[in-house]
Amino acid sequence: MAQMREETAVAFPVRMFTLQEEEEQQEEEQQMEEALAGGPQVKVCRHTADRDLTLLLLPAAGSQHAPHLRVQDGDGVSVFDISFSSGTSSCRVGAQSLLVTHGCLSVLLLFRTKAGQLGRLQSALYIYRYIDECRGDMRMEESGAGKYLMYHGCLSQQQNLLQDYQRTATYQQAILANEADFRDKVVLSVGGGSGILPFFAVQAGAKRVYAVETSPMAEYVKILVQGNSLSDRITVLEGRMEEVNIPDMVDVIVSEPIGYLLLHERKLDSFLFARKWLKPNGVMFPSSGEIHLAPFTDEQLYVEHHARTSFWQQRCFHGINLCGLHTAALNEVLRQPIVDTFDMQVLMASSAKYRIDFLEDEEEALHRIEIPFVFKLLQSGLVHGLAFWFDIAFSGSTSTVWFSTAPTEPLTHWYQVRCLLQTPLFAKLGQTLSGTVLLTTNKRHSYDIHITAVVEESGFRSGNLLDLKNPFFRMPSWLHG
Repeated sequence: MAQMREETAVAFPVRMFTLQEEEEQQEEEQQMEEALAGGPQVKVCRHTADRDLTLLLLPAAGSQHAPHLRVQDGDGVSVFDISFSSGTSSCRVGAQSLLVTHGCLSVLLLFRTKAGQLGRLQSALYIYRYIDECRGDMRMEESGAGKYLMYHGCLSQQQNLLQDYQRTATYQQAILANEADFRDKVVLSVGGGSGILPFFAVQAGAKRVYAVETSPMAEYVKILVQGNSLSDRITVLEGRMEEVNIPDMVDVIVSEPIGYLLLHERKLDSFLFARKWLKPNGVMFPSSGEIHLAPFTDEQLYVEHHARTSFWQQRCFHGINLCGLHTAALNEVLRQPIVDTFDMQVLMASSAKYRIDFLEDEEEALHRIEIPFVFKLLQSGLVHGLAFWFDIAFSGSTSTVWFSTAPTEPLTHWYQVRCLLQTPLFAKLGQTLSGTVLLTTNKRHSYDIHITAVVEESGFRSGNLLDLKNPFFRMPSWLHG
């Protein structure tokens, strides 16, 4: 099961606007709080919009996977207090505001700090909801494919994806900037979820769009198509891409076939399979992807990860010695890739990359991806593991638009991924770290990650075997910086 790290509260200077009529009385506020009783705890107090306030993101208590949002004044008096859950939504408004809604209550938070902090907060709230909704579905065997499709058919999950501004805006920009590739063309959308990609294709002038969706998402997309009076241009085909028949050959295939480390969830398989319906000289959006990797040093992360198994070092737990299981617990923890973000200063070398051409590469090539690496180290220290991120390119006839999840770019809900070595390797400035990352598909819609690494000058070796299906979400320390 995906796990999350607990941290101390993170504070942001804000101003808050309650989106309700000013003449509402205290009695109405009390009725609102009573109506929310039994759900996430909410408290609201009246205030003026011109007051400087502080937003606190408080860590989850115990095993709870939801953060606590609190807005307080300079005296520490709470004016807005809510336990964030899957029933609470948030969306970015402009460059410095976040709209938080729960039931009949909506508040607009105007951040008085750099915009990057707002993006990190919004992304943190996304991940908390992601964990809350998919808990128990993270470790599915092949027989659980139905559960996998049901999860991605949840409107709350689609809302999370749509509210990732960098993702949604880049897709729209890439399609509209290459209008010549879409105008009067036939387009195939593979797993468009809420149907946003078919709508973007229509905005660019597509003559006909076939949207392939599994149930129940297919029914939701049909509702949106009818509600936007586009039934004559968007046709929804229900089923898996490998099972449906497309009435026509298509000029363009669009999809969002990416997960953590680009490959998680194996949606690229269906994207590449769809090429059987693509005309010669057709276009794939996105067109290619690049996996980037670099060695990193992070003593704090390494110690934190090991500390997660300290429970199993107890010699007298209700009179029982648990130490015999400490090694097994540590191996289990080390098998978890860490989903988080980091400062570029922790990287010990320039990144290497592995490119996947979505138009040319064979689907079978995705089942076993071997990435050899040779890094010339730019600093001395302990190599604790390898950091990963990815870029995708939309190569159209007019322009190429890039989408990046690099740590130097605005944060997205994919973040970055770090994989620890079983044993850190000491290396000096100028020495060479070489090895291989082997990614092999498993039966859980994901990949196993095999890492081997050696410092060539000393011969010191290390490695690890990790399960991309079972990540550890390191939150909310991502909000710092």
